[in-house]
Amino acid sequence: MIETKIKQIVRDVNDFPKAGIVFKDITPILKDAVLCGEITTALAMQLSAVKIDVVAGIESRGFLFGMSLANLLNVPFVPIRKAGKLPHKTIQQSYNLEYGSATLEMHEDAILPGQHVLIHDDLLATGGTVVAASKLIEKMGGVVAAYSFIIALDFLNGKDRLKQFSANNFALASY
Repeated sequence: MIETKIKQIVRDVNDFPKAGIVFKDITPILKDAVLCGEITTALAMQLSAVKIDVVAGIESRGFLFGMSLANLLNVPFVPIRKAGKLPHKTIQQSYNLEYGSATLEMHEDAILPGQHVLIHDDLLATGGTVVAASKLIEKMGGVVAAYSFIIALDFLNGKDRLKQFSANNFALASY
């Protein structure tokens, strides 16, 4: 089962990026090309009943599987980046973090009104970043069709924050 494979290979890093946090490091997955393919296929299978016109990946680990997923689904990929990283005109969405605030942005022409967008990231924790990404999609007139994650930290209740945008929320491994 894919969840078991993911949990066996993901590395826990204590006190990163700050004391008290146990970081789920997915980079060991990237050394296993077969598992990467299985993950992308499993994500696509979960989404088979959902209309998706575009995959939007959140910087930076959301790019790793988001682009592969877009290719498999035969739809465009759109990067959602930290402020100041995109060269063309952008729209922005700021959000609060435990220790301050941050801003996400995307090109202003990245999503067309009415397009159904899958938002992908490697991990769902509290949902703050993903909520900001969802607001960006809606600002552009897009529809958040679904979310996909490799890992969800269910004890942080991030899924609850996403229900206002889409009930389609998929993760391959839950902690």
